[in-house]
Amino acid sequence: MTVNHSSILTKDYFITYLKLIMNSREYTLIQAKEFAFDFFFKGDMDRYGTSTWLQFEKAIIEIDKITCEIEVC
Repeated sequence: MTVNHSSILTKDYFITYLKLIMNSREYTLIQAKEFAFDFFFKGDMDRYGTSTWLQFEKAIIEIDKITCEIEVC
C-alpha cells in the first residue's frame, strides 16, 4: 500500500484497514491497533502527521463502539 505523506488519511480509511487486519489475521481490535502502529506507522505517531494519527484514533473508537454494541457491553 502506497501512502502519500502530504495527504491526510481518513477515519473511514483506517476503519477499513483495521477491519482487514482483524479479519485476515483473526486479531482483536487491540492486536490490530498494535500491528498497525508497528507496521503502518513504524512505531511513530507523527510519521504521517497529527491529523492522520487523529483519524486513526477516531477509527479505533468507532470500531470499538460498533463491536461493543454487537457484543452488548
